[in-house]
Amino acid sequence: MSSDNPSKYEHEPGHDLHLEHEDQTIRFLHRIIRVAVKILAVLMVLVIVWGIGDVIYVLYQRLAEPPFLLLQINDILATFGAFLAVLIAIEIFINISMYLSTNVIPVRLVIATALMAISRKVIIFDFDRITPQYIYATAAVVLALGITYWLITKKNT
Repeated sequence: MSSDNPSKYEHEPGHDLHLEHEDQTIRFLHRIIRVAVKILAVLMVLVIVWGIGDVIYVLYQRLAEPPFLLLQINDILATFGAFLAVLIAIEIFINISMYLSTNVIPVRLVIATALMAISRKVIIFDFDRITPQYIYATAAVVLALGITYWLITKKNT
């Protein structure tokens, strides 16, 4: 952006998407991207509603099977996984909303969403089927995301 029109997000270099471009073609392309992001926001809301319906349906099915009104550990873990999937979809929608309202990629929120997604994966691990390498790789991802989130949070305080 030019110095005539300073952005309130200039203190976050690399995060501002510079939507006010002097080239008319680039401005037009940015408008197309914004429309695409709005379409993604609508689709994400549909996915969230669908996910809520799925959680209700799966929970009903599990509780209706004998033994009635009793959940096994695997049922509880599957339900947790479904709940977390809906929460991750909500976080992604919030990311989209923030992008649309500020034209800034919310990096800290994106990292937090990734942490939630990998946490969901860890919660629903089936240790009878996964390999030690998969566990180590997942641990490396959790560690990297955790350190990244800590560094971003520490930088902003």
